[in-house]
Amino acid sequence: MTSQPSPEEATQTAATAASSLGIKINEYAQWRESLIATINEYIAWLDQAGPMDAAQELRLFDIKETLKNDRLLLAFLAEFSRGKTETINALFFADFNQRLLPSAPGRTTMCPTEIFANGEPAYIQLLPIETKFSNASLSELKSQPELWQKFLLDTQSADAMKQTLSALIEKTSVDLATAKSLGFWHEDDAAMQKRLSEKGTVEIPMWRHAMINYPHPLLQKGLVVIDTPGLNSMGAEPELTLNIIPNAHAVLFLTAIDSGITKSDMQIWSDYVKNRASHKLVLLNKIDMLWDGLESDAEVSAMVQQQIEHTAKQLDLDAKRIFAISAQKALLAKIKHDAKLLQRSGIDALEDALANQLIKSKHEILGRAIVTECANMIALSQKVADMRVKQGQLQLKELRQMQNQQADSTQEILLQVTTERKRYDASVLTFNQGGEKIKRLSDKLLLQLSTGYLNSTLEQSKQDMGDSWTTISLNRSMRTLTKQAIQLAQEIKQNGDLIKQEADHLYQLFCREHGFEKSVAMPLNMDTFINSMQSLEKITNDFCLDPINVLTEKRFLIRRFYHGLGAQIQAAFEQAQLDCSLWLNVVIGELKTQINEHKKSLDQRADALMASHNHAEITEKNLAATEKDLAKLSHQAQQLNSLLLKLMRSAKFHQEPSSSAS
Repeated sequence: MTSQPSPEEATQTAATAASSLGIKINEYAQWRESLIATINEYIAWLDQAGPMDAAQELRLFDIKETLKNDRLLLAFLAEFSRGKTETINALFFADFNQRLLPSAPGRTTMCPTEIFANGEPAYIQLLPIETKFSNASLSELKSQPELWQKFLLDTQSADAMKQTLSALIEKTSVDLATAKSLGFWHEDDAAMQKRLSEKGTVEIPMWRHAMINYPHPLLQKGLVVIDTPGLNSMGAEPELTLNIIPNAHAVLFLTAIDSGITKSDMQIWSDYVKNRASHKLVLLNKIDMLWDGLESDAEVSAMVQQQIEHTAKQLDLDAKRIFAISAQKALLAKIKHDAKLLQRSGIDALEDALANQLIKSKHEILGRAIVTECANMIALSQKVADMRVKQGQLQLKELRQMQNQQADSTQEILLQVTTERKRYDASVLTFNQGGEKIKRLSDKLLLQLSTGYLNSTLEQSKQDMGDSWTTISLNRSMRTLTKQAIQLAQEIKQNGDLIKQEADHLYQLFCREHGFEKSVAMPLNMDTFINSMQSLEKITNDFCLDPINVLTEKRFLIRRFYHGLGAQIQAAFEQAQLDCSLWLNVVIGELKTQINEHKKSLDQRADALMASHNHAEITEKNLAATEKDLAKLSHQAQQLNSLLLKLMRSAKFHQEPSSSAS
């Protein structure tokens, strides 16, 4: 009997025989760590340069936590018996020399399953199917551990783990009314009809959702794998449509090469993948069924290519995004270390394309946002550093003039500083008045995105629907909500424009009166909020136009869809509120920082001049101190230039172009 390696041994095996997917994910993890290191350097610079702004310190901490907790979400979608779970085994768990996740002919994945690593001892958590009777969303249920059943995984024994994980395919029998209320009854399912006729019950999944925490090296780097059930079960869990699949960074859609694209395959593609997933690949699994020895390799390749081209036309997809594989042979090849069979299985080409697709998707989202925000922070610090250098040079010049004992010149210098301070005081008064006006507008803006406003809007929507939980009323309600949200975004944008107008006036004042660098406030952008609401409206419209939902009018399912929709709308509002808060912090934050620095410099210049007046010894001492400070300030400015260059390099995550996918 072949001995099974423990996860620790399997981890070492994976490390020495890394796939292209593993290499890319490791490179991506190193990129995140490099970015965190650069941010830490910037924080150290801020500490050295002077007291750090509390809001900026908190924001930098949040950014680092975002990078540390970053996840790469990879979702597998298919009708049952297409080989999803076997593909997951081949891609990630071949090091155990057997199938770790249950995979056998027929239906295996009975509920959505998330596979990840969080540093805790390995376990599987299962959410009972009965929780579907509540209106709580899956996101809410994840914060209620008492509702889940948790089983530790014996990581020293692959056989024991396999036995524990077999819970994923457990079923339970219920009466017809319960099956209908949970969304699992389908009139056109012959197997269901037969069982109901023979036993008077319907088989449904025992679990609603599963979460597996497992110490795989790629999962420890932030990869999260989502295995979904077939079409019937997917339709019973609205959050898959509303949240999980749209948020995946890459989606793998599987079908079988022997059956081609069936009616149910096409429904999954149309309802969940085609217009929902930004980054998607299609797998034609089970190509080993063509390896019957009657055709040559060239003939088999031609048949496979023909099937790929036919599938591309059916799905309206670039053929470069379609891969023919044999997940079963890939798993076998990895277990037996058969390089020839592994190449023939097609898994290598898939891993190459998947690595590039997944990393490209995530880097586009994370890299652009974080690098841009940090670059803006460093750019502001550069302005402040340049101001300090400029003021230091001016102070040095003034002290040298005073050293020459030119009385008239000394009085003139003191008068200049005093006059400039008076101009500054007058400008600060104007700034404070403008700041109060901006604060009033800001409070009004944030109130429009408050929880109270949202709850009242959703409650009104629910009242409008009344007891009519139909697709028509749901669609009408969502259209109204979207219209209100877009109108709200426009009102917020108008308030934002008023705030920007006031901020620009203040920027111009300090540029004109005090020589500040010419700047304008960044405009408020509500596009993300509007796009989120429009996307939810489209998902709702598709759900309501689905012939199955229109004909059956599953009230319970529609009600849960509505509550899931409410959770996603709330998330969109919360993100918009966060985005607006961040914008409000920076809209005049840059000017405020420069004003504080200018005041500090004026005070230092005035103090140095007054102390040095008619005191040659003190003048010499202040000159030496100013020269030393100026050298330090110049060095700090150069450090920022290096940091900004390093950050810009981080924005360009190196990735070789894939020859397999565009």
